[in-house]
Amino acid sequence: MNMLQNFSFLIIILNIFLAITVIFLERRNASSTWAWLMILFFIPILGFVLYLMLGQKMRKRQLNKLLGENRRIIEEALEKQSDMLKSRELLPSDSGMAEYQDMMYMNLTTSYALYTNNNAIDIFTDGNRKFDQLLADIEKAENHIHLIYYIVRDDELGRRLMDALVKKASEGVEVRFLYDHIGSLALPRRYFRALRAAGGKEAAFFPSRIPFLNLKINYRNHRKLAIIDGRIGYIGGFNVGNEYLGLNKHFGAWRDTHLKVQGGAVLQMQAQFIMDWNLAAATKMPLGAGYFPYPHGINGIIGMQLVASGPDTEYQEIKNAYIKMIYAAKETICLQTPYFVPDESLMTALRIAALSGVKVSIMLPDKPDHFFVYWATHSYLGELLASGAKVYLYERGFLHAKTLVVDGKVASVGTANLDIRSFKLNFEMNAFIYDEDTAAELADIFGDDAESCRELTMEDYRNRPLFNRFRESISRLLSPIL
Repeated sequence: MNMLQNFSFLIIILNIFLAITVIFLERRNASSTWAWLMILFFIPILGFVLYLMLGQKMRKRQLNKLLGENRRIIEEALEKQSDMLKSRELLPSDSGMAEYQDMMYMNLTTSYALYTNNNAIDIFTDGNRKFDQLLADIEKAENHIHLIYYIVRDDELGRRLMDALVKKASEGVEVRFLYDHIGSLALPRRYFRALRAAGGKEAAFFPSRIPFLNLKINYRNHRKLAIIDGRIGYIGGFNVGNEYLGLNKHFGAWRDTHLKVQGGAVLQMQAQFIMDWNLAAATKMPLGAGYFPYPHGINGIIGMQLVASGPDTEYQEIKNAYIKMIYAAKETICLQTPYFVPDESLMTALRIAALSGVKVSIMLPDKPDHFFVYWATHSYLGELLASGAKVYLYERGFLHAKTLVVDGKVASVGTANLDIRSFKLNFEMNAFIYDEDTAAELADIFGDDAESCRELTMEDYRNRPLFNRFRESISRLLSPIL
């Protein structure tokens, strides 16, 4: 009996200590604080383990020390461009984009996002076309191939990609493959055996150092980047697996958005890859000139910034850029995301836009792939509908695109979902595009997708089953830590 009492007393002391940590030391926002206090109160032992794995904040000082030298190399260029933007000396190639120079300045000063206006873009919404083109570009690689993917599977698509990489590595092309340890948890080590034998390199991002206990499980590299010879870059939502080709019976057709980029913006992807690689790999990469060739032979005129965010950064840069775009909207906002768990600032921006007469249209998948996130998403829709926004539920397979288009002028495509996890915890990267033709094309794609949707009306929402409301309420309470 005394042993049981002592154990209970120890649990109480641990819970008090964690509560003090959450409230006074971590300095979280109120909603996240209450969510963790609920977990610690109702499930004290399991809650302690969950906090160790999911609740600890990333120590930015250590990350910044690792990344500091690389960032200092870029700072001279940032300072020069910052001065040009402040003095209005750097004008976008599209004169209609001048109104977004304050947004460019914010992205530059908070996210090291250099503005380039010599880019060409191809948009992919089908996984077969995207990977066929990527494999064709890999086949033409002459110097290096750098890849980051969150999910990599040892299936038909995964083996096609690996065979192409092994072939190029055996020809002397430098191949580096960075994958997320948790996202690719089922990936067998043998997957990289042939690549290593051919001279290629692979690294896992934040792997577990203790079996079955990863204290960095909450901080994942969710980026999907491919850089070939420093001249071609890919960014978007597609991971590596058969489901992204529409071959999964549960999800069916897979609807995503990915970009192929040529021009100066590719060099920003390259810099990000090197920094991510140096966080994960034992052998570090230099920011050498060979990885940053001068972009020639590209007839691009598209303005772009590549904005990265994560637990290593001071601000929630991608979220802030979204909010800046939303507040700048005069006519239309078209948003596609698989997960919609916004914080108060983003929700307020969308509601104010809708209440101001801006046509706000949000498209979400009709089928869930993560139970709690799906129902948390639906808990926010009533507020948007009441503000005058339109909500579309995509029925033709699964919608995984992360796209925002404002006024048919400026757009964002990238890896970040519209949820708290993507904005605060994951390492993400989005392309912000200042070009009316590209924005118009993405808006047209949104319109085509709407034909495969059913519109959720306020009447539908009010008449939803009581059990759905219960699931939404529980998931909403947990949304700050999902």
